[in-house]
Amino acid sequence: MSIPAQDDRPALDGAPLFLVDELPEAPEVLVGGAEGRHAVDVLRLAPGEPVRVGDGRGTVAEGAVLDAGSGGLRVQVAARYDVPPAEPELWLVQALPKGDRGQLAVELATELGVDRIVPWAASRCVTRWREDRVEKGLAKWRAAARAASKQSRRPRVPEIAELMTTRQVCGELGDVDLALVLHEQARRPLTGVEVPSSGTVAVVVGPEGGLTDGEVVALRAAGAEVVRLGPEVLRTSTAGAAALAALSVRTRWA
Repeated sequence: MSIPAQDDRPALDGAPLFLVDELPEAPEVLVGGAEGRHAVDVLRLAPGEPVRVGDGRGTVAEGAVLDAGSGGLRVQVAARYDVPPAEPELWLVQALPKGDRGQLAVELATELGVDRIVPWAASRCVTRWREDRVEKGLAKWRAAARAASKQSRRPRVPEIAELMTTRQVCGELGDVDLALVLHEQARRPLTGVEVPSSGTVAVVVGPEGGLTDGEVVALRAAGAEVVRLGPEVLRTSTAGAAALAALSVRTRWA
């Protein structure tokens, strides 16, 4: 089902979005677990208030709260629809930042519409996900993406891919329509690149220590273009978000 016409939809501007693993085809939806407790104990939603419930994959149910109690949030469904993927699809290849800046990079990218984030173990990354820490790191990034999707009311939670090496990243870039590597020494500005209106666009962001010459050569060989974002040098945790915003202005928000 596609999105209904605006005039046919309930007035839900500002209504919170809750995410559930599965969204049943039913006149009522129960938001339980941690989501339900947050709705009841933190947001203190009351019967009659408008809400949205989604499955994180584009399907959304809109309606009003029937009951908010210890069992969670019961919602009377008034409309149900599917939000198609945005075009072009946006990827962020993010070198692992220090500390909690990885979650910050994921949050910002999610709020700005990224569709897929690839954690990258670049050569000069200060942070290293050892074998026993990979799943923990991925779990933190996925939780950050889910929380940011709810905060920004995004019906689609971005995919967090498995941790990749430079070789694996180059293999991924071979399948995209445009790959851009941010580099402060590049001569070509991002604004000078022709961006496709459909397909897949990937942005590659290096670590705090910068890209090695070998990484730049490998990424170029995979078909990527090296560009500069602007005169300032941004942190690795914010550069991706800035690039995604610039790309969205020229494609999705035009």
